[in-house]
Amino acid sequence: MDDPELVERITALADEEHRLEQSRPGGGLSDEQHERLRHIEVALDQCWDLLRQRRARRSSGQDPDAAAVRPEATVEGYQQ
Repeated sequence: MDDPELVERITALADEEHRLEQSRPGGGLSDEQHERLRHIEVALDQCWDLLRQRRARRSSGQDPDAAAVRPEATVEGYQQ
């Protein structure tokens, strides 16, 4: 996945996340919606991490295509 595709994926995931979050007022999310929201959050973290890896590799003269998606346990452990 190249940078424009990653940005497009991030945008689509963020849009879906916002739609789910906006469906909460007055009610809650179903278990299925909570699970979907959790999946989206992890996928967003992985996409952002991959995009950062690609940019860092490119700026240091390395091949951005050698960047790889890191596991959930890795990206979810980052401090923000």
